[in-house]
Amino acid sequence: MRQQDGIRSRKSHSGTPSAGELGWDDGLYENSHRPPRPRRGDHDDTGDGTGAPHRGEPKRPRRRILRWVALALAVLILVVAGGGYLYYRHLNGNLRTGERSASDSGLTAPEANAQGDTPLNILVLGSDSRDSDANLELGGSKDRVGQKPLADVQMLLHISADRTNASMTSISRDTRVDIPECTDPDTGKTFPATNGLINTTLGRGGPGCTLTTWEKLTGVYIHHWVTIDFAGVVSMADAVGGVGVCVNQNVWDRPTAQARGGSGLKLTAGTHEIKGETALQWLRTRHAFRSDLGRAKAQHMYLNSMMRKLKSQSVFTDAGRLMDLAEAATKSLTVSQEIGSVKELYNVGVQFKTVPADRVTMATMPTVQDPANQNHLIPTEDAAHMWAMVREDVPLDGNGEKAEKNADDERSPGAEASETPRAQPASAIPVRVLNGTGDGNEPAVDGRAGKLQQQLRIAGFGQAVTVATPQPQADTTVTYPESGGEQSRADALAVAEQLRIPDDAVQASGEVQSVTLVIGADWRSGTAYEAPEAGSVPDSADALNASDDKDECMEIYEPYRW
Repeated sequence: MRQQDGIRSRKSHSGTPSAGELGWDDGLYENSHRPPRPRRGDHDDTGDGTGAPHRGEPKRPRRRILRWVALALAVLILVVAGGGYLYYRHLNGNLRTGERSASDSGLTAPEANAQGDTPLNILVLGSDSRDSDANLELGGSKDRVGQKPLADVQMLLHISADRTNASMTSISRDTRVDIPECTDPDTGKTFPATNGLINTTLGRGGPGCTLTTWEKLTGVYIHHWVTIDFAGVVSMADAVGGVGVCVNQNVWDRPTAQARGGSGLKLTAGTHEIKGETALQWLRTRHAFRSDLGRAKAQHMYLNSMMRKLKSQSVFTDAGRLMDLAEAATKSLTVSQEIGSVKELYNVGVQFKTVPADRVTMATMPTVQDPANQNHLIPTEDAAHMWAMVREDVPLDGNGEKAEKNADDERSPGAEASETPRAQPASAIPVRVLNGTGDGNEPAVDGRAGKLQQQLRIAGFGQAVTVATPQPQADTTVTYPESGGEQSRADALAVAEQLRIPDDAVQASGEVQSVTLVIGADWRSGTAYEAPEAGSVPDSADALNASDDKDECMEIYEPYRW
């Protein structure tokens, strides 16, 4: 009989094993009359080496069994693969997505470093929406039903380019900031630019408006956003399981004569494992922790504790736990379109998985009471320092090894002289100095350009002049005309070196005619620029390291003790 598609041959042209190699009986093909061939390893009952059974002895069903085992395995593989694909589609179907941005902040994604890596920034938002029965039951006031949601929890997750450290930085919901013009992607309605509380941005164009507001405020490019509501927090907390938190006194966050409302959190002094609704109450508690800043600290403690728990467990090798977490996460989250699939969310998780606990820092943007309204807050100069650290990918913790300059980037003085022209004498280099220290939240520092112009003149840059036109920007830069090539770059580097401005702040530009220094919001005082150092996060940021706060307990405001 003619062989069928090569199946009967020892090996098909495509490299597929033959039926015999798979252990299938040749008798499977009804038209075959060829007697079975002995195979290596078959039991030899005759002792004659042929492997043939004794005359009259019934043929053993070994091959028939192997055939059905092989068929069963093939079916099982198809079922598992098909089921996995269907489950993957199911998880994707759970996710809700939205547009990344509601307006243009003018920022671009950070460029890759010498190793081709870039930092990753994700804005995490907690919505107070009561527009579902589940949220209303968990969140309280019916007065909020139908109203635009507020982003009462806002945190920026920053994962360093080399994936060795990370930070989670909060902004209090009561912080007053400049909010840019935003267009709601769902309705097409445009909201004019204004100055108001940052938690209102969610109702002025969705998460994309909150993201753009953050970019304008911090100068940090944000790649993605993620939102979660009350019911989602409960679902995720249940999936994660009990997370350890601690209070110094008995706490009951309830309505009082001074303030109505409350989360309902009721715990005795000491450490507790909380999940579900109790976890939500902990994350929502504000009055008992004295203020929104206290609430942010409590949230950071919870997240640090949760991270330690997940890292201590084999979550990624426990299929049941992993499926529970995947189900809860995809049902609970709304994400920007760029990470709107299980595959992309998993990829984001992998970026964070390898960061050790002692390299994860939680912090809150430094603020002071708003002079115009004692119930509101405004950013301080310390905030500018902290955001400079995030923009420049400087670790908020000081637990890493000191970064060493890549040897490939280092050049000997002789090599530098041969590859790059020497700077002209300082007296021959025209320098324009602009004051860009005003960032929308802090006014420009008076006389800042004049002070640095004077410093340059003392150093010999006699052609340094100030330019009165304000040019607010987050980071200090030294630009030079592209048309000037390497000579102009050498001149710009000489200016930067004099003021201790790092080389990576020196950039070519097609919009300047001479070396131009713009003093950014990150350099509001002093005559020598000092780039942030690892671990230099200001004390006012109330930073918590994930490995150091295991014994931290929240202090309870007197009216909420029992």
